[in-house]
Amino acid sequence: MRTYIGRQQAVSAEDFAELALGTPVELWLGVEGETEEEEAARLDAARDILAENPEMPDDLVRIAAEVVEAHPELFNVIPMVRFAGRRSVRKGAAA
Repeated sequence: MRTYIGRQQAVSAEDFAELALGTPVELWLGVEGETEEEEAARLDAARDILAENPEMPDDLVRIAAEVVEAHPELFNVIPMVRFAGRRSVRKGAAA
């Protein structure tokens, strides 16, 4: 089964996020290994987009709230159990 949003096919979670935002996710989150100049340019572009679309943050919060309401199972968090096992012994410390 294929999923289309408008004329765009969404294949991954990143595709859905990009189509919902109207911009690549990397614009907001950055990419690993980007230089300071690349980060500055990316943040400049993000500021320009927000200046042109001041309602965007409110729209994103509304979309996130709708997702949480429609799919609460996505947010079922199971706490990780921490075992009180053996602690590592430092060199020279008494065991």
